[in-house]
Amino acid sequence: MSKTLQAHLALLLVNLIYGANYSIAKQVMPVYVQPFAFVLMRVGGALILFWIVSTLFIKEKVDRKDFPRLALLAVFGVALNQLLFLKGLSITTPINASIIMISNPIVVLIIASLFLKEKISLNKIAGIIFGIGGALLMLTFNKDFSFGSDTIYGDMMILVNSVSWACYVVLVKPLMSKYNTFTIVKWVFLFGFFYVLPFGFYQFGEVDWNNMPLEIWYDVIFVVVATTFLAYVLNTYALRALSPSVVSIYIYLQPFLATLFAIYYYHNDTLDARKLLAAFLIIIGVFLVSNPFSYRKRKIKAE
Repeated sequence: MSKTLQAHLALLLVNLIYGANYSIAKQVMPVYVQPFAFVLMRVGGALILFWIVSTLFIKEKVDRKDFPRLALLAVFGVALNQLLFLKGLSITTPINASIIMISNPIVVLIIASLFLKEKISLNKIAGIIFGIGGALLMLTFNKDFSFGSDTIYGDMMILVNSVSWACYVVLVKPLMSKYNTFTIVKWVFLFGFFYVLPFGFYQFGEVDWNNMPLEIWYDVIFVVVATTFLAYVLNTYALRALSPSVVSIYIYLQPFLATLFAIYYYHNDTLDARKLLAAFLIIIGVFLVSNPFSYRKRKIKAE
């Protein structure tokens, strides 16, 4: 099996996990665990797993000059990403969150063009317009839209989280050819743990561990082991063989997977016409962004 195919399979598994995570994490928050406490549990649990695996199997040192980049990656890939995602998810719906997150490939393309010098063709510009239009449709025409709406605040947090994750995906790429996947993520999560500790420490102390049902424990374990540990490893691994834009494209699977899981977990979530239109616009945008075919190439071929 080629490394490229392995990378695509890894991304497929990652987005299946993420699709389930919208509803599984929603089961835990905020009834049993507050969002920032959950972030601290995610980061702390995954940090232990990353360092155990790295210590046992990976013998690799990091150049001192690369630590500032790793610290910055922890801001975008751990602190902002997880704090905003779980807080936003706790006050919005799984389908809202998943639809907003598929604007991520468009953000990745913009950032990659600035930092990695990836060219943006006309069809990619059109894709950006469609994607932004879909995200704005989801946010500004929400039925609960008002300055005091908790749903809108949650949607905005998910959107900023999407931008933060895009920064991580692009900025981590240069380190892929230099270090092992576990070497990168163990340091990113070590820095990230200290970033989220002040936010989650108080809420962590308020968790009522004795009255937490067994199925909620299972949900917490899934989020720590699958959504955090496994997904970060697979995402970073996939970036070795694929560009940031291709990695981010897989996010478009999440709304459909999240819808199935949301129905399964009986969250009374619905997929109305507005959400379908928003998803349709963003998916068109994602397709145009990922399509390398251009008018100029077509014209040359015709001649």
